[in-house]
Amino acid sequence: MRLGALEAGGTKMVCAVGDSDGTIYEQISIPTTTPEDTMPHIIDYFKKKEIAALGIACFGPVDVNPDSETYGTILDTPKLPWRQYPILKVMQDALKLPMGLDTDVNGSCLGEVTYGTAKGLDSVIYITVGTGIGVGIVLDGRLVHGMLHPEAGHILIAPEAGDEGHCICPYHSHCLEGLAAGPSIEKRWGAKAVELTERSEVWELESQYLAQAIVNLILTVSPKRIILGGGVMHQEQLFPLIRKKVPELMNGYIRTPQMQNMDTYIVPASLQDNQGIMGGIRLAELALQKSVS
Repeated sequence: MRLGALEAGGTKMVCAVGDSDGTIYEQISIPTTTPEDTMPHIIDYFKKKEIAALGIACFGPVDVNPDSETYGTILDTPKLPWRQYPILKVMQDALKLPMGLDTDVNGSCLGEVTYGTAKGLDSVIYITVGTGIGVGIVLDGRLVHGMLHPEAGHILIAPEAGDEGHCICPYHSHCLEGLAAGPSIEKRWGAKAVELTERSEVWELESQYLAQAIVNLILTVSPKRIILGGGVMHQEQLFPLIRKKVPELMNGYIRTPQMQNMDTYIVPASLQDNQGIMGGIRLAELALQKSVS
């Protein structure tokens, strides 16, 4: 049974066909420009595939409440052409298939819980660190939603001494995304993260901000595993730094088996950057199950 997945990102849209066992048969990437330019290519791709359902993991903020009149609509995103765009309705009208939708980072979290390094765990946090920072949460085996969905990429953290004024978020003066996402690194240091690998001071600062956020999330959500993905986390030297700083900041306050073994508690994404697509496959499977129940 073939299922479709759309990972709708701010720079590219990844369309894929796979199976519920996690096999990805094919995928393509389409640049994210405007709905008028991008969506016809996506619709055309999936119309040519014999899929039973489609899962959409979409950049946000997006309305994920099935009872809402604007369910499946991209809300006040900084990507102006996509504001108030009803991406789910457009896809449903075009394809007439069962569909599931969630945020891109929730999709990645679901992918890891279903097929990856968090398989079998019922309490997991996935943090993506790239152009932006997003946080997906599975708690008691379910993706976390409330009045909207988690926006923990914008939790407020304390700037390090001498780093005041470097937050680039247009909404907050010292949030995680504004201080630690890829564009912030580039603005602060004058080069992209990939060009700064040998600059230890870059990663000392970056790991401090990420560790602050992780401690806050541990204290709030109490996850059984924390997964770090996204382009910035390809800088693998961040992991030992973060694993060292988190217990230091916690200062012995929480003592659990997980906190005693940072190497298995704070881990990299495991699905070769396909976690969002594989989460989309699982969203499609769940939508199909719901449609026949």
